[in-house]
Amino acid sequence: MAIDRSVSGSSKVSLLEKIDAPDRSSIASLSEVWAKKYIRDLHRQDQALLSLDQSQTKTDIAQKLVDILRSVSARAWNKTEILLSHEIRRHQISPDLIDPWTIAKDVHQVYEKALTAYAQGVAPQRFSVAASKQLGAIRQTHTAIDPRVIGFVSMQFHYCGQMLLAEVPEAEQPMLQAYFKVVDDLLYMPLHRAYTAAAGYDYHDPRLEAVRMALPATSRIAHTIVNQVIDLCSDYASYSGPLSSPVVHTSSVRDVEMFQIYLWTCVLENSISAIAQELFPLCLMLYPTLKVNWGLVRLMVNLLDQELSACVGSINVQYYEPHYSAMLKMFSPSIFPEPI
Repeated sequence: MAIDRSVSGSSKVSLLEKIDAPDRSSIASLSEVWAKKYIRDLHRQDQALLSLDQSQTKTDIAQKLVDILRSVSARAWNKTEILLSHEIRRHQISPDLIDPWTIAKDVHQVYEKALTAYAQGVAPQRFSVAASKQLGAIRQTHTAIDPRVIGFVSMQFHYCGQMLLAEVPEAEQPMLQAYFKVVDDLLYMPLHRAYTAAAGYDYHDPRLEAVRMALPATSRIAHTIVNQVIDLCSDYASYSGPLSSPVVHTSSVRDVEMFQIYLWTCVLENSISAIAQELFPLCLMLYPTLKVNWGLVRLMVNLLDQELSACVGSINVQYYEPHYSAMLKMFSPSIFPEPI
C-alpha cells in the first residue's frame, strides 16, 4: 500500500507550531527558577543590611553607610523642607539660592570623607583640619549672596548625620558622632571667616591675643554653660527632647560654641555684622521651629559673659564687651519677652 506523503496546509501549520513553539513547561520552570533566585537575592540583601547592626569592623559600617547615603540624604532633605519651608518664605529668602542638587552633592562628598576618616582610624581632630577648607568653601559658596541660607544647608547636613547615626550599632555611635560633630561645627560656625580676619593682625596684637586665649576654651565653656542651664531648667524640653537627652545636649553645646565663634569673629572684624546679619537671623529662623525658648537663649548669653571674662582676664574684656553688649540687647526681653 502506498503511503500518502501529502500533508494539508492546516496540518503543516500545526506541525510547525509544535516544532517552533517553546516548551511551556520549560518556560514555567525557568520563571520559577528566576523568581526563586530573585527572592533569594533579596533575602541575602536583607541579611547584609541587618548585618550593619552586627558589623565587626569600622570599614563594614562605613561602607554600609556610604551605600545608604543617598536615601538618607533624601529623607533629611524632606525633613528640613518640612521644618523650614515656611520660615524661608517668611524671611523672604529666594528659593533660587537653595539648590537641592548642589547641596546633595556637598552632603555626599563631605559625609563620604567623614566615613572614610572614621574607617581608617583618622582622629576627628585630624579630620577637622583636613575638612576645614572644603567645609569653609561650602559655607562661603552658600552664604555669598544671602548668609541666612546657611540655616537650611547646615540643618540638612545635621539631619543627615543624625539619620546615619541611627543606622549604626550603639557601641560605635559616640565615635562616629565625633566626626559628624566636626561637620556640624564647621558649617554652623564662621571659623573660616574668623581665620581670614585673624590673618590681618600682627601675631602679638592684643586683640588677637585675647581671641587666641579664648578659642581653646570654647568647648569647655560651652559644656559648663549647658550644664548650668540644665540644672536651672531641668523640666525644659525642645522639639528634639529634654535638655539632658544626648541629642539635645550635643546640639546645645554646639550652639553655645557657635555663639562664641560669632562673637570672636566680630572682635576680629571689629564689627557686629557677623552677629547682626547671620547669627541673629539664623536664630530667628531655627529656634522657633525647633521650639527653643527665647528666655533659654537669653540665659545662655548671660552666662557666657562671666565664663569669657574668667577665661581672657579682665584686661581683655574690653575687646569683646561692645560686641557682647550688642548681642545681649538683640536677645533682650524688650525684643523677646518670652520667659523660660
